[in-house]
Amino acid sequence: MIDFLNWFAYDVLWGLPLIVLMVVTGLYFTIRSGFFQFRYFGRIWSHTVGTLFHRTTDAGTQNREGMLSPFQAIVTAVGGTVGFGNIAGVATAVAAGGPGAVFWMWATAALGMILKQVEVTLGLYYRRHKPNGDTYGGPTYYMELGLGDKRHWGKLWLIPAVIFAIGIFSTFFVTSSTLTASQVVAGALNLSEVQLGGMTVDGIILVGVGITVLGYLITSGGTKGVARIFSKLVPIMSLVYIVMGIVMILVNLPRVPAAVAAIFTNAFTGTAAIGGFAGCAVSQMVRVGMARAVYSNEAGWGTSPMIHSSAKTIHPVEQGLWGSFEVFFDTFVICSITALSVILSGAWTDGTNGGTLALSAFAQGFGQIGAYLLALVMVIFTVTTSGGWFTYYLAILEHIGKDDSQWKKILMKVFYAVRALPGLLWTIYLVKTNNQGFIWTVVDITSAIPTFVNVAVILILSGDYFRLLKDYKARFMNIGTVDESAALFYEDEREVATL
Repeated sequence: MIDFLNWFAYDVLWGLPLIVLMVVTGLYFTIRSGFFQFRYFGRIWSHTVGTLFHRTTDAGTQNREGMLSPFQAIVTAVGGTVGFGNIAGVATAVAAGGPGAVFWMWATAALGMILKQVEVTLGLYYRRHKPNGDTYGGPTYYMELGLGDKRHWGKLWLIPAVIFAIGIFSTFFVTSSTLTASQVVAGALNLSEVQLGGMTVDGIILVGVGITVLGYLITSGGTKGVARIFSKLVPIMSLVYIVMGIVMILVNLPRVPAAVAAIFTNAFTGTAAIGGFAGCAVSQMVRVGMARAVYSNEAGWGTSPMIHSSAKTIHPVEQGLWGSFEVFFDTFVICSITALSVILSGAWTDGTNGGTLALSAFAQGFGQIGAYLLALVMVIFTVTTSGGWFTYYLAILEHIGKDDSQWKKILMKVFYAVRALPGLLWTIYLVKTNNQGFIWTVVDITSAIPTFVNVAVILILSGDYFRLLKDYKARFMNIGTVDESAALFYEDEREVATL
């Protein structure tokens, strides 16, 4: 069974077709946009994280339509992307593909910066207003309106939308986040077994219960509630991990040049067998690196547009800049910290992977205090990841059926009731069966399906993005002539067409 899943994940889904599609699409948007994510990186920085240093950050958007401020949207999206995948996922990538896999993560992220900008821009452009004033958008929305309505596909838009939705919701039922965080916490606290009322409870399962309760608390306020909590929690969480990584690198500073050199040289030569590491060919590095990059920064996956579409913004492309920053921060900052820490520790060659490998790396660098800090960060990362994905699931469910349909109300009630349970159930099952080897393979399968569909769709809708990018450059960058009659949102465009 495991051999079949590995074949299906890496030879079929993450085989040549998806890799070619992502690379070609990324290069297409990069070249046609004039290498926007590279040439205008200064603008991306100043119009995203740079605005956080001004008190008037959201002043210009207060009268704009939307549920969230741009900052609330980005911290919610970052909370969903910057999570256990940045620690356990990256550690697993190094353990499975060697240091060279990190290079392919970076390469994928470089193209992913423009891919996420495109999908966020399209999400904003095609978003829809609910009767109560709330705004929702994302891939299923631009599939309906961009393909079904604007391009006259009729009901055929449902085919990619249903496949995409199934792919996204498969991550709800199959997840390793709670398990990974529980392993790290239980390992740091030496909780192998705990006696409760005469019962012996596995420490990992006990921690999993606690994380599940936190997940329910975090998501109890819906999308707006998650955004309010994340606006305070995510910056602190990210800062703590960045400081830990910087200290880890400084402690091992003399070995950093060799670690960086291994990332670049092994990317094109493969990695020989070392210790418990079985060796890795270049082709495997590319597949593992790309799969982990997409799972970590979610570029092309179609997730972030579902929260960014609720943001108040002056222009769809302006919010798209946050998408580019999101990929940069997630991969080039957070993932690089994990990768360097694991490589510098040397623990990646002893046969361990996932959260256990990351815990070992930080414990070597900081001692027991490092294990405690990583355990704390992993709990926060896991809760924010589940909270961010909760908003994605909610966006899809909001798109299903009419707003007043009874079956939709029942569906929403059931979802709210069980929203944090799958992670705990998987934790219990995998601990009891000790069958944890296949979980990351299944995770890669669940990320490949919606990514394939979404990347293909944004390629079809590329004309809308380039028109909006041209308009954005004219309005805010003094490049070209402004067309004052241009509609910045599809709802406005349809209203003008009906007049």
